[in-house]
Amino acid sequence: MALLVVGGHSRNVGKTSVVAGLIAALPERDWTAVKITQYGHGLCSVNGESCGCAVDEHTFAITEERDPAGKGDTSRFLAAGARRSLWVRTKQGRLAEAMPDLRRELSGGAANVIVESNSVMKFLRPNLYLTVLDPATADFKESAREFLDLADAVLLHAPAGEPAWSEVSLKPVAGKPHFHIHPPHYVPDELVAFVRARLQS
Repeated sequence: MALLVVGGHSRNVGKTSVVAGLIAALPERDWTAVKITQYGHGLCSVNGESCGCAVDEHTFAITEERDPAGKGDTSRFLAAGARRSLWVRTKQGRLAEAMPDLRRELSGGAANVIVESNSVMKFLRPNLYLTVLDPATADFKESAREFLDLADAVLLHAPAGEPAWSEVSLKPVAGKPHFHIHPPHYVPDELVAFVRARLQS
């Protein structure tokens, strides 16, 4: 089983579009797709709403998407051709508690797995880790910064002007392959060829 992780430095930089694009471009991989969402304080992992649950209650939930016509990201993965699509929701900082159940889900016959997350890098060592960076977006998640040096390739929004973030150095990925993406086209042919070759090796 090959494992591919797609992360990014902030929300709305195209992580989901990259995952869906790679699923569609590499159908022979028979993907199981996983989206990981960590909710902030006061929100419940069961439904992402405020429910007054205690710190140690409802720490995580894992659900399987079955509707490729739905509006959520996990539906997009099915529509792109994923065999299965899972949504892992945890309270902030509690992803470790979901990992045993997620591993059990993936050990049940998943051919290859693609995960949208940065934080999962604390618990898994993928065959390939891609990070999506948009210089126009100032926010830079701590999880993206923590694992930046582990990225095998960078997907950089074009045109790549002066970054809006000021305290993050890209030196850790200076020697890594860079692929320029032009929304709404997030998966250039060169990226597909790179991923295919790396997974085959």
